[in-house]
Amino acid sequence: MKLKKEKAKLYTAAFFDRDNTLIHRDPAVQKTRAEMIERWSGKPLDVPADLFDRLLGDRRLLTVENEIAFWRAYFAELLRSQGVREQLSARADALFDAYWLKGIVVYPETVPVLDWFSARGYRMGVISDTFPSLRLTLEAVGLDRYFQSFVCSDQVGVMKPEPLIYQTALDELGVTAQESLYVDDYDAEADGARALGFTAFHVCRGAEPKEPWDISSLSEMTEFLS
Repeated sequence: MKLKKEKAKLYTAAFFDRDNTLIHRDPAVQKTRAEMIERWSGKPLDVPADLFDRLLGDRRLLTVENEIAFWRAYFAELLRSQGVREQLSARADALFDAYWLKGIVVYPETVPVLDWFSARGYRMGVISDTFPSLRLTLEAVGLDRYFQSFVCSDQVGVMKPEPLIYQTALDELGVTAQESLYVDDYDAEADGARALGFTAFHVCRGAEPKEPWDISSLSEMTEFLS
Protein backbone atom coordinates (compact mmCIF):
# COMPACT_ATOMS: atom_id res chain seq x y z
CA MET A 1 0.00 0.00 0.00
CA LYS A 2 1.38 3.39 -0.97
CA LEU A 3 -0.56 6.07 0.84
CA LYS A 4 0.27 9.50 2.11
CA LYS A 5 -1.49 10.81 5.17
CA GLU A 6 -2.78 14.34 4.87
CA LYS A 7 -0.69 16.69 6.92
CA ALA A 8 -2.11 17.64 10.31
CA LYS A 9 -5.32 15.72 9.66
CA LEU A 10 -6.86 14.64 12.97
CA TYR A 11 -8.73 11.36 13.07
CA THR A 12 -10.95 10.64 16.07
CA ALA A 13 -13.10 7.71 14.91
CA ALA A 14 -12.77 4.42 13.05
CA PHE A 15 -15.63 2.46 11.49
CA PHE A 16 -15.52 -1.14 10.29
CA ASP A 17 -17.62 -3.44 8.16
CA ARG A 18 -18.26 -6.78 9.88
CA ASP A 19 -18.25 -9.81 7.55
CA ASN A 20 -14.93 -10.55 5.83
CA THR A 21 -13.48 -7.43 7.43
CA LEU A 22 -13.47 -8.08 11.18
CA ILE A 23 -14.69 -11.68 11.07
CA HIS A 24 -15.54 -14.49 8.70
CA ARG A 25 -17.75 -17.58 8.89
CA ASP A 26 -16.38 -21.06 9.50
CA PRO A 27 -17.24 -23.29 6.49
CA ALA A 28 -17.28 -26.29 8.84
CA VAL A 29 -20.48 -25.01 10.46
CA GLN A 30 -22.23 -24.77 7.10
CA LYS A 31 -20.98 -28.27 6.28
CA THR A 32 -22.40 -29.60 9.55
CA ARG A 33 -25.83 -28.11 8.80
CA ALA A 34 -25.77 -29.59 5.30
CA GLU A 35 -24.91 -33.01 6.69
CA MET A 36 -27.79 -32.81 9.17
CA ILE A 37 -30.29 -32.06 6.40
CA GLU A 38 -28.88 -34.74 4.11
CA ARG A 39 -29.15 -37.30 6.89
CA TRP A 40 -32.82 -36.46 7.42
CA SER A 41 -33.73 -36.18 3.72
CA GLY A 42 -31.60 -39.05 2.43
CA LYS A 43 -30.30 -37.05 -0.53
CA PRO A 44 -27.73 -34.34 -1.33
CA LEU A 45 -28.71 -30.85 -0.20
CA ASP A 46 -30.07 -28.63 -2.97
CA VAL A 47 -31.01 -25.24 -1.55
CA PRO A 48 -33.56 -23.40 -3.75
CA ALA A 49 -31.82 -20.31 -5.11
CA ASP A 50 -34.75 -18.04 -4.30
CA LEU A 51 -35.62 -19.45 -0.88
CA PHE A 52 -34.07 -16.73 1.27
CA ASP A 53 -35.34 -13.80 -0.82
CA ARG A 54 -38.79 -15.37 -1.20
CA LEU A 55 -39.24 -15.80 2.54
CA LEU A 56 -37.82 -12.42 3.46
CA GLY A 57 -39.60 -10.47 0.74
CA ASP A 58 -39.74 -6.74 1.42
CA ARG A 59 -39.74 -7.16 5.20
CA ARG A 60 -37.25 -5.44 7.46
CA LEU A 61 -36.26 -7.38 10.54
CA LEU A 62 -36.27 -4.59 13.11
CA THR A 63 -35.60 -6.61 16.25
CA VAL A 64 -33.55 -9.62 17.25
CA GLU A 65 -36.83 -11.40 18.00
CA ASN A 66 -37.97 -10.75 14.42
CA GLU A 67 -34.70 -12.16 13.14
CA ILE A 68 -34.89 -15.32 15.26
CA ALA A 69 -38.45 -15.97 14.06
CA PHE A 70 -37.34 -15.50 10.45
CA TRP A 71 -34.47 -17.99 10.71
CA ARG A 72 -36.64 -20.60 12.39
CA ALA A 73 -39.17 -20.24 9.57
CA TYR A 74 -36.37 -20.33 7.00
CA PHE A 75 -34.97 -23.62 8.28
CA ALA A 76 -38.44 -25.18 8.43
CA GLU A 77 -39.07 -24.18 4.80
CA LEU A 78 -35.62 -25.40 3.79
CA LEU A 79 -36.41 -28.81 5.24
CA ARG A 80 -39.74 -28.90 3.41
CA SER A 81 -37.95 -28.11 0.15
CA GLN A 82 -35.77 -31.18 0.74
CA GLY A 83 -38.77 -33.40 1.34
CA VAL A 84 -38.37 -33.63 5.13
CA ARG A 85 -41.72 -33.92 6.87
CA GLU A 86 -41.13 -35.88 10.07
CA GLN A 87 -40.23 -33.97 13.26
CA LEU A 88 -40.13 -30.80 11.16
CA SER A 89 -40.35 -28.30 14.01
CA ALA A 90 -37.76 -30.04 16.19
CA ARG A 91 -35.37 -30.44 13.29
CA ALA A 92 -35.76 -26.80 12.23
CA ASP A 93 -34.95 -25.83 15.82
CA ALA A 94 -31.85 -28.06 15.71
CA LEU A 95 -30.67 -26.32 12.55
CA PHE A 96 -31.26 -22.93 14.13
CA ASP A 97 -29.29 -23.93 17.23
CA ALA A 98 -26.42 -25.07 14.99
CA TYR A 99 -26.46 -21.72 13.18
CA TRP A 100 -27.34 -18.97 15.66
CA LEU A 101 -24.19 -17.11 16.76
CA LYS A 102 -22.07 -20.10 15.76
CA GLY A 103 -19.02 -20.47 13.54
CA ILE A 104 -17.80 -16.87 13.86
CA VAL A 105 -14.05 -16.60 13.31
CA VAL A 106 -12.00 -13.50 14.11
CA TYR A 107 -9.16 -12.61 11.73
CA PRO A 108 -5.73 -12.80 13.42
CA GLU A 109 -5.03 -9.07 13.08
CA THR A 110 -8.48 -7.89 14.19
CA VAL A 111 -7.90 -7.73 17.95
CA PRO A 112 -4.42 -6.14 17.73
CA VAL A 113 -5.78 -3.46 15.39
CA LEU A 114 -8.81 -2.75 17.58
CA ASP A 115 -6.52 -2.62 20.63
CA TRP A 116 -4.34 -0.09 18.80
CA PHE A 117 -7.27 2.22 18.07
CA SER A 118 -8.75 1.78 21.53
CA ALA A 119 -5.46 2.60 23.26
CA ARG A 120 -5.32 5.88 21.35
CA GLY A 121 -8.81 6.97 22.31
CA TYR A 122 -10.56 6.44 19.00
CA ARG A 123 -14.32 6.08 19.04
CA MET A 124 -15.32 3.03 17.02
CA GLY A 125 -18.38 1.72 15.25
CA VAL A 126 -19.52 -1.11 12.97
CA ILE A 127 -21.55 -0.48 9.81
CA SER A 128 -22.95 -3.65 8.27
CA ASP A 129 -25.53 -4.78 5.72
CA THR A 130 -27.16 -7.23 8.08
CA PHE A 131 -29.87 -7.91 10.66
CA PRO A 132 -30.30 -6.64 14.25
CA SER A 133 -28.13 -9.44 15.70
CA LEU A 134 -25.08 -7.42 14.60
CA ARG A 135 -24.01 -6.64 18.15
CA LEU A 136 -24.74 -10.19 19.38
CA THR A 137 -22.50 -11.72 16.72
CA LEU A 138 -19.60 -9.55 17.84
CA GLU A 139 -20.39 -10.19 21.48
CA ALA A 140 -20.16 -13.93 20.79
CA VAL A 141 -16.45 -13.52 19.95
CA GLY A 142 -15.64 -10.76 22.44
CA LEU A 143 -15.39 -7.87 19.98
CA ASP A 144 -18.43 -5.85 21.07
CA ARG A 145 -16.47 -4.17 23.89
CA TYR A 146 -14.48 -2.15 21.37
CA PHE A 147 -17.46 -0.41 19.76
CA GLN A 148 -19.80 2.38 20.77
CA SER A 149 -22.05 2.10 17.71
CA PHE A 150 -23.62 -0.83 15.84
CA VAL A 151 -25.46 0.24 12.67
CA CYS A 152 -27.22 -2.40 10.57
CA SER A 153 -29.03 -1.93 7.28
CA ASP A 154 -32.33 -3.49 8.34
CA GLN A 155 -32.81 -0.98 11.15
CA VAL A 156 -31.70 2.02 9.08
CA GLY A 157 -33.73 0.98 6.04
CA VAL A 158 -30.95 1.30 3.44
CA MET A 159 -27.84 -0.66 2.52
CA LYS A 160 -24.35 0.51 1.73
CA PRO A 161 -23.30 2.50 -0.26
CA GLU A 162 -26.36 4.67 0.44
CA PRO A 163 -25.18 7.77 2.36
CA LEU A 164 -27.81 7.44 5.11
CA ILE A 165 -26.28 4.33 6.67
CA TYR A 166 -22.86 5.97 7.03
CA GLN A 167 -24.37 9.21 8.28
CA THR A 168 -26.38 7.32 10.90
CA ALA A 169 -23.16 5.85 12.26
CA LEU A 170 -21.46 9.25 12.29
CA ASP A 171 -24.40 10.80 14.13
CA GLU A 172 -24.39 8.04 16.75
CA LEU A 173 -20.76 8.77 17.62
CA GLY A 174 -21.04 12.54 17.17
CA VAL A 175 -18.17 12.74 14.68
CA THR A 176 -17.73 13.92 11.10
CA ALA A 177 -16.74 11.90 8.06
CA GLN A 178 -13.64 14.05 7.65
CA GLU A 179 -12.29 12.92 11.02
CA SER A 180 -13.23 9.25 10.48
CA LEU A 181 -11.67 6.16 8.94
CA TYR A 182 -13.65 3.33 7.36
CA VAL A 183 -12.76 -0.13 6.04
CA ASP A 184 -14.83 -2.63 4.04
CA ASP A 185 -14.18 -5.75 1.99
CA TYR A 186 -16.36 -4.36 -0.84
CA ASP A 187 -14.71 -1.59 -2.81
CA ALA A 188 -18.06 -0.01 -3.76
CA GLU A 189 -18.98 0.30 -0.09
CA ALA A 190 -15.60 1.80 0.76
CA ASP A 191 -16.12 4.20 -2.16
CA GLY A 192 -19.52 5.16 -0.72
CA ALA A 193 -17.91 6.15 2.56
CA ARG A 194 -15.13 8.02 0.77
CA ALA A 195 -17.69 10.03 -1.19
CA LEU A 196 -18.97 11.38 2.13
CA GLY A 197 -15.50 12.43 3.25
CA PHE A 198 -14.23 9.37 5.11
CA THR A 199 -10.69 8.16 4.64
CA ALA A 200 -11.82 4.73 3.47
CA PHE A 201 -9.91 1.53 2.84
CA HIS A 202 -10.80 -1.56 0.83
CA VAL A 203 -9.40 -4.71 2.47
CA CYS A 204 -8.77 -7.37 -0.17
CA ARG A 205 -7.24 -10.35 1.63
CA GLY A 206 -5.75 -12.90 -0.73
CA ALA A 207 -5.89 -10.58 -3.75
CA GLU A 208 -3.37 -8.20 -5.24
CA PRO A 209 -4.08 -4.58 -4.23
CA LYS A 210 -4.89 -2.56 -7.35
CA GLU A 211 -6.02 0.83 -6.11
CA PRO A 212 -4.26 3.30 -3.76
CA TRP A 213 -6.70 2.55 -0.93
CA ASP A 214 -6.56 -1.24 -1.25
CA ILE A 215 -5.01 -2.97 1.75
CA SER A 216 -4.18 -6.63 2.35
CA SER A 217 -4.74 -6.52 6.11
CA LEU A 218 -6.39 -4.29 8.71
CA SER A 219 -2.94 -3.71 10.17
CA GLU A 220 -2.16 -1.47 7.21
CA MET A 221 -4.62 1.06 8.61
CA THR A 222 -2.42 1.51 11.68
CA GLU A 223 0.67 1.69 9.47
CA PHE A 224 -0.97 4.51 7.54
CA LEU A 225 -1.62 6.43 10.76
CA SER A 226 1.82 5.74 12.18
